[in-house]
Amino acid sequence: FKSSYDKANRSSLKSYRGPGLVKGIAQLERIRSSLGVPVLTDVHQVSEVDRASAVADVLQIPAFLCRQTDLLVAAAKTGSVVNIKKGQFLAPWDMGVAVQKVRESGNRRILVTERGVSFGYNNLVVDFLSLPALKQLGCPVVFDATHSVQLPGGLGHASGGRSQYVGALARAAAAVGVDGYFFEVHPDPSKAKSDGPNMVRLKDFGALLKRVLSHDALER
Repeated sequence: FKSSYDKANRSSLKSYRGPGLVKGIAQLERIRSSLGVPVLTDVHQVSEVDRASAVADVLQIPAFLCRQTDLLVAAAKTGSVVNIKKGQFLAPWDMGVAVQKVRESGNRRILVTERGVSFGYNNLVVDFLSLPALKQLGCPVVFDATHSVQLPGGLGHASGGRSQYVGALARAAAAVGVDGYFFEVHPDPSKAKSDGPNMVRLKDFGALLKRVLSHDALER
């Protein structure tokens, strides 16, 4: 289960950011203990890392921060799994230096997540050659199917998205071969406080996931 206590990278000052570190971490701890599932959260500052790692099983480095050395090193030194999201501005092989920073800090528990690459203005595309290229780094590769359909800043005051293509991209990733998938899901995406235009509606998610996993099984 992934959720953010603070969404620091928002388009507008008026955009909702989350409950904050203290309340957010407490909520993640309740979810982890009550449901018995691992939890993942992103960290934006070195000062947050120790507090987040006390609860989160996986610390996520946001895409825009994937080159921030101090943040990568601090996350690595907690011993938690570190999920590095590939920057929208990077080639897949450029992620090798980010992975190496974590490894050289004594942590080999690393995931790398593909979430699309900038293509002109307010647009992302997925180069599926990126997935096998990322696998050459020696880490499990996760495909973020919902952020990959995002239109960054596409609404002017917020990011847009094309959620109707989430399933198609996830099935394509399954055909190429990945180790995990990430989906943002909401009962009513139109009412989500962030990322609504690229979310999957909860009632549709079961069928979507079943179809993606059937393609995944064929690849394996």
